[in-house]
Amino acid sequence: MSLTTLAVKTSFIALFAFGLTACSDYDPVPESQCSNVVSHAQKVLGAMAPSAGELMGQCKSASDSERGCVMAATKKGQLAQCL
Repeated sequence: MSLTTLAVKTSFIALFAFGLTACSDYDPVPESQCSNVVSHAQKVLGAMAPSAGELMGQCKSASDSERGCVMAATKKGQLAQCL
C-alpha cells in the first residue's frame, strides 16, 4: 500500500468518525414533546411525510437524542440521518 493511499484512507476514517460524533450531539427532547417533533418532521418532509399517527409512533419509540436530531433538522437529508 502506498503512502498516499494510506493517507487517504486514514483521512476518510477520521472524517467518518468525526461525522458520526457531529451527528449525534443534539439537545435531548423528551417524549412529552412528540406533538412538536411530529409537526416539525411533517413541515420538513412536506408531501413526503408519513401519516401523523406513524410519525407519532416513531417519535415515541425514539430516544431523546433522536428526537433532538429531528428538531434540529432543516432538510430531508438531515432528517433521514436521525433515525
